[in-house]
Amino acid sequence: MEKRRLGQTGLEVSAIGFGCMGLSYGYGPATDKQQGIKLIGAAFDRGVTFFDTAEAYGPGTNEELVGEALQPFRDRVVIATKFGFRGGHADAGLDSRPERIREVAEKSLHRLKTDRIDIFYQHRVDPAVPIEDVAGAVKELIGAGKVKHFGLSEAGADTIRRAHAVQPVTAVQSEYSMWWREPEEKIFPTLEELGIGFVPFSPLGKGFLTGTIDANTNFDKTDFRNTVPRFTPQARKANKALVELVRDIAVRKNATPAQIALAWLLLRKPWIVPIPGTTKLHRLEENIGAASVALTREDLSSIEQGLSKITVQGDRYSPDRQKLVSR
Repeated sequence: MEKRRLGQTGLEVSAIGFGCMGLSYGYGPATDKQQGIKLIGAAFDRGVTFFDTAEAYGPGTNEELVGEALQPFRDRVVIATKFGFRGGHADAGLDSRPERIREVAEKSLHRLKTDRIDIFYQHRVDPAVPIEDVAGAVKELIGAGKVKHFGLSEAGADTIRRAHAVQPVTAVQSEYSMWWREPEEKIFPTLEELGIGFVPFSPLGKGFLTGTIDANTNFDKTDFRNTVPRFTPQARKANKALVELVRDIAVRKNATPAQIALAWLLLRKPWIVPIPGTTKLHRLEENIGAASVALTREDLSSIEQGLSKITVQGDRYSPDRQKLVSR
């Protein structure tokens, strides 16, 4: 697979990474551990070298799965994980105190069965802790060789600048796809100016852009999409126009809607590396195949014209979750 570089430090990763969260957390019951290990191994065999996890996924269990799966080829992959939630629980509140960051690093290293974390992201910006202190704590970990690169997730442009002034930021991770384009406004210009890579999570709109979800889809009771306004039956019905746009282009290109959505992302900027997740081998192969889909200028123009006529219905987070982003 084609390689891309994140940031100015020359960190090289596969053009499409693997978001591992869904194997353990967020989208229903956890995948069987051995099946998860096998799927991660299959991703590596097919050219994926960038794997994303977090302390809060499980909590901890996703890191354990990823660490075990990647141990046989640890030196040939890039592992990203995250800190920032109290006790490692995503619903327990934020905690990015320097002592907590150091604690998370040690625990993550143990669970990942490794001696270094390739990218250590702040999962969400903590308003109670100056971002300079957060960057300073990660800088110390980098100096100790326990972390290689610093990242931020769902941070605003000013926060990115302040953090970068203390410890250069290699990558910023935020939601970005055809149905959530806000990062284009302020984040992209900031990243381009500072030489920072961008890692879109939910590049397939939490599954909606695959065309496999409609107003009648029932999610597992533990699936977090049940709490997302954009996934109410009414919103899904209203947002069908977006899926139809992607599907029409997919038919023309002999590709799938998911592949069109990912190929579009790859063409936005050369320093964008999406991290779609899946629990199924055929979906993994489908996602990886997006790197080979060639969209022309005419295709991109057609997509842009179509998107300009569509207003996506529903917020992307519940009110409580929304408070944690773009600080």
